[in-house]
Amino acid sequence: MSTAIADLGAESRYDWSDLLRLWQELDIPEGWRAELSYEGVTMTPPPSNPHVNVASLVHRALARALPDQYQTHQVLGVSFALAGRIFFPDLCVTREGELPEDSVPLAAGKLLLAVEITSRGNARHDRNTRKWAYAHGGVPLYVLVDRYDEDGPSVTLFSDPVDGHYQRASRSPFGAKVALPEPFGIELDTSGF
Repeated sequence: MSTAIADLGAESRYDWSDLLRLWQELDIPEGWRAELSYEGVTMTPPPSNPHVNVASLVHRALARALPDQYQTHQVLGVSFALAGRIFFPDLCVTREGELPEDSVPLAAGKLLLAVEITSRGNARHDRNTRKWAYAHGGVPLYVLVDRYDEDGPSVTLFSDPVDGHYQRASRSPFGAKVALPEPFGIELDTSGF
């Protein structure tokens, strides 16, 4: 998956409300996602079929296990105001009724879980930048499905964010079951990944 980046200019100094307004006014091709940072706008094309398959398997497992007061989302804008970023996790979970109206991104602190599925072109970004942002945003659980891990395809569950760092990480190879703590309380079967 390749991305297109629009530079906001080295001399540009936008505050968060200006960046949010700019993001809301973008005309995005259908299926694409526009992520934002102080460095610019990154346009990401629709994901590949293997990527979509993994997202579907995770989504289905979570939807089956979650009580009614929780919702799973794909293609949801999430804001990290302190970091000046808007990301679209591949999949995330919130409590029911948390979504803002209109095209306002959800505040990161409202997420219970974020899932990212690496693509060849974004694996380092998911492993580092997004993990940093989710930890700083107070997202309790971050699941990284890393199809391009140099030690073999794997799923890593990051948990217990403290001062912008996850205190725990549990890595499992594809094919293993990954235990997600409450409120999920399931073992995510990765054999279909």
